[in-house]
Amino acid sequence: MSPHMKAAPEAKPAEAAPREEATLIQSVSHLWPYVWPDDRMDLKLRVVGALGLLLIAKLLTVLIPYSFKWATDAIVDPASANVPLPAALATPVVICIIYGLLRTFMQFFTQARDALFASVSMYAVRRIANEVFVHLHELSLRFHLERKTGGLTRVLERGREAIQQIVRMSILTGIPTVVEFALILGIFLWAFDWRYAVTVIVMIWAYLWFTRVATDWRITIRRNMNESDTDANVKAIDSLLNYETVKYFGAEKREAERYDRSMERYERNSISSYTSLAVLNSGQGFIFSMALMVVMILCVIDIREGRNTIGDFVLLNGLMIQLYQPLNFMGMVYREIKQAIIDIESMFDVLNQNPEIKDKPDAKPLVIAQGAIRFEDVRFAYDAARPILKGVSFEVPAGHTVAVVGPSGAGKSTISRLLYRFYEPQSGAITIDGQKLSDVTQESLRNAIGMVPQDTVLFNDTIAYNIRYGRWDATEEEVFAAARMAQIDDFIRTLPKGYQSQVGERGLKLSGGEKQRVAIARTILKRPPILLLDEATSALDSFTEREIQSALERVVKGRTTLVIAHRLSTIVNADEILVLDSGEIVERGRHEDLLEKGGVYAAMWNRQREVDAAEETLRRAEAAEGRPTRVKVAE
Repeated sequence: MSPHMKAAPEAKPAEAAPREEATLIQSVSHLWPYVWPDDRMDLKLRVVGALGLLLIAKLLTVLIPYSFKWATDAIVDPASANVPLPAALATPVVICIIYGLLRTFMQFFTQARDALFASVSMYAVRRIANEVFVHLHELSLRFHLERKTGGLTRVLERGREAIQQIVRMSILTGIPTVVEFALILGIFLWAFDWRYAVTVIVMIWAYLWFTRVATDWRITIRRNMNESDTDANVKAIDSLLNYETVKYFGAEKREAERYDRSMERYERNSISSYTSLAVLNSGQGFIFSMALMVVMILCVIDIREGRNTIGDFVLLNGLMIQLYQPLNFMGMVYREIKQAIIDIESMFDVLNQNPEIKDKPDAKPLVIAQGAIRFEDVRFAYDAARPILKGVSFEVPAGHTVAVVGPSGAGKSTISRLLYRFYEPQSGAITIDGQKLSDVTQESLRNAIGMVPQDTVLFNDTIAYNIRYGRWDATEEEVFAAARMAQIDDFIRTLPKGYQSQVGERGLKLSGGEKQRVAIARTILKRPPILLLDEATSALDSFTEREIQSALERVVKGRTTLVIAHRLSTIVNADEILVLDSGEIVERGRHEDLLEKGGVYAAMWNRQREVDAAEETLRRAEAAEGRPTRVKVAE
């Protein structure tokens, strides 16, 4: 990530830096390295070219009112018309042609400027959007568990639009508007006198002052509107992601009412936003109209006294109307930039979030010699008031399988998260082949571990894509071989599109067992020296579990394996079983030894056998009645 976007290291994990109200200067300073990139001379030339075209367009713009003056004087009194053209060309028709050419070239240079600068602004948007995306993947698991996906995507969407707005407004609108102000004020002083200039200066000051005050008043309204928009978006996405649950409980009406309450709040805030905008526009129009009235009266007086011509009256009117455009732009620029800053603040908050887990400056790649895992007096708590692991120590020798069992909430999955280094233990050490996890790079650590999670979530893509995710450079034959080893190849080939079949959102077109086999195939393809099975069969029925178990046994052979187990039948052949309870290892040993002890493990085993027996009885009864025992949902 660019150093311009990085924040200083945080003092506490998962805490954002204190928010400071963003300003235009701060926002532009953040964005400038992307508008003027050191490694893109072509984009720098585009910026310079766009500024050159901008100046030409503005010079032509202020000449347009002069063509009105020349044409008017030539019509009213051709003999005395003061037109800077040869006498033969100083006719109303020729001047009208000049007016048309001025407008044509002004439009041409303006559009050419926008076209030339488009590459610059979109490059900045793409670069920042990509860096935000990368940064989100660098952030800790804690951050993502605490965020709502719908709200986060909405924040990033508005932030991306705000970046484009600030880049274009500050360079393509702000700079030319200031240039136009300067040119028109110079003309007022040169072509008229100080009274006109003072009137215009007072008008500009009053206009911008009112715009700033009114826009600042509207900021709170805008922020409330954004918050209600985000809230409505979160509720919509949350409800749609849980579509099946909504249907299970017939909660469509309740979900609609919940969403409508959020939209009602958004409606109220939007009405307030539009109403306040009407107040702002009305005040701006009043200030400009008063100034226009004053300068027109001054010009009428000067015409009567012979100091000005009718053409000067037209010129003055044209200049004032011409001035209204940049004034309106300034009001719009201020409004849009202030609103964009509000939109971009939330994205900057995300960028100011620092990864809870960061590689040390001298971190080295993990070197796997044998793959032995060791936990040494590991203590960990998500919240200091509620410790999860209380001095856990164990070892998984190279090539061996160690299982961790225990009741829900005992800390089993926390062990897998610590091994993957999603979190850092408060004390103790975790090592692989004697290397502390905190001393090696996260990338090398995670490359060495293969994971089959409890809840397999697949990408909304093809089966082949999801299997190949384990190792992107794998050949097609290697993908097929991994699927065969996971015992899912035969099933895939029965599908109309085979490996190109879509799995649906989160893999919902596949059954639980099929998703697990895809996850196993993905891990086989990765070919890791260390395996981590986090309750890989806990969500499956006994029949499916037995099928999956045979695939898992093939995968773990010869690899260092840590199994977080829910179903005890899956780990009876483990080299060692650790019984975890309330964050402490209360029993350890092989399956037979633990049963002989008659302790916690034996009690869990007996309870599970009773459940399995009841499930098997039900399955046989359903089979006898001709009812299907399971349903395939894949297509």
